[in-house]
Amino acid sequence: MKKILLIINPIAGTGRKDDIAFLTKSRLEAAGASVDVRLTEKKGDATDFAESAVREGYYGVVAAGGDGTINETAMALCETDVVLGIIPCGSGNGLARHFGIHVDTEAAIDVISHDNIMEVDYGTVNKRPFFCTCGVGFDAAVSDRFARQNHRGMLMYIKSAIEAYLHFKPTDYVIYANGKALTERAFLVACCNTTQYGNNAYIAPKADITDGLLDVTIMHAGNIFQDAIAGIDLMSGQIDNNIKIDTFKASEIRIVRKNDGPAHIDGEPVDLTDDLNVKCHHKGLKVFTPLYIEPVMPFVTPIMSRWEEFVTSINHLLR
Repeated sequence: MKKILLIINPIAGTGRKDDIAFLTKSRLEAAGASVDVRLTEKKGDATDFAESAVREGYYGVVAAGGDGTINETAMALCETDVVLGIIPCGSGNGLARHFGIHVDTEAAIDVISHDNIMEVDYGTVNKRPFFCTCGVGFDAAVSDRFARQNHRGMLMYIKSAIEAYLHFKPTDYVIYANGKALTERAFLVACCNTTQYGNNAYIAPKADITDGLLDVTIMHAGNIFQDAIAGIDLMSGQIDNNIKIDTFKASEIRIVRKNDGPAHIDGEPVDLTDDLNVKCHHKGLKVFTPLYIEPVMPFVTPIMSRWEEFVTSINHLLR
């Protein structure tokens, strides 16, 4: 019998999580697995629980929470044979959305029960793992403000973005990659393993999580109208066509910034030096995923994702 550890962050996101343990145990045990449950109480618990699962020979570890919980869990599973499962319960759900794992709990559990496993890449910045994106500049400033909000959700994220924009100044960077050095005054520099930050904000619409490369997105400084258009393109899945954006792929990137400032790993604000060494680790993590991952289609993918989440919310209200 395959042993599964379910890690639940009870305070992630905005919705209730009372039924996650019951649904996961009933569905996975019906599929022939045994399920143990642990609840996080503080930062770092998910990593500790997942490390124990690796030592104890578990088949998989399922993280029910937001991007922070997923990151904490996944970092303990890198370069092991233990498989990561995702039940998205957060505000952003970037990794889940990249794979097309539904925010509906039962649908997410079904993905795990089908036992389709994909070997995917992960990244490190100064040896700290990330699975969606890491970045410096405006996106990190937004993450910093969002982390200090009393509430979560899309409206709070928009509020944080507006507040950060009113105070943000572009920074000078030197970016080393593919044998070249680029000197840029940039609004943000994002190193992307997946297509989006979360919340259907597509920072790297063509990112491939299995190609051994990170997609680097550089957004240049502009005026308020150009920035607004870039924001629309970010949410519609076509930012790589914006005139303010430069993109390239690389397996290793070094970013030297003129001034210390905000940085983020998978949407969580972190303190990093002004010299960032970013690396892609090819197929170093195993994940339960749907059988097929839809490519990002501008406008269509964001609209369909929002509609599915709306329908799920209505169904929950009617139960």
